Amino acid sequence: MLDDESRAILRQLQANPALTVPDLADRVRMTPARVTRRLDRLHEDGIIKGQEAVIDWVALGYSITVALRVTLDKTVPRAFDEFLTAARQVPEVLEVQTFLGRVDARLSLIAKDLLDYQRIYRDQILTLPHIADIEALMTVATVKKQEALPL
Repeated sequence: MLDDESRAILRQLQANPALTVPDLADRVRMTPARVTRRLDRLHEDGIIKGQEAVIDWVALGYSITVALRVTLDKTVPRAFDEFLTAARQVPEVLEVQTFLGRVDARLSLIAKDLLDYQRIYRDQILTLPHIADIEALMTVATVKKQEALPL
């Protein structure tokens, strides 16, 4: 699917997404025009979906990270859709994942401190529709977090 030149470009972008095309071309030993064509193709093929800023939430005062495992009331016909629509509206929820199995969804949320978390949990999470069961897992430490693939 990917040739060596495309893999080299992706490796460099994973290491430093802010590289300019000329810098990237120097690192992969290609012309800027060729790198631009490769990048355009990687975007068109959906391999590169975009670039984003990685924000250090702790530096902004959000010291608490919690994963909420949610089981929904499956006796309600539109419970899943209604829950997901409402969960997306909670500003502190950074990620919503869905699963097959006993747990239907996982919400990742941030809070400034325990009091802030209690407020978010009480006022926004517990008011989400169709929750049958919820389990909170507070992050103590992140041992490994890696977005880059071995290319």
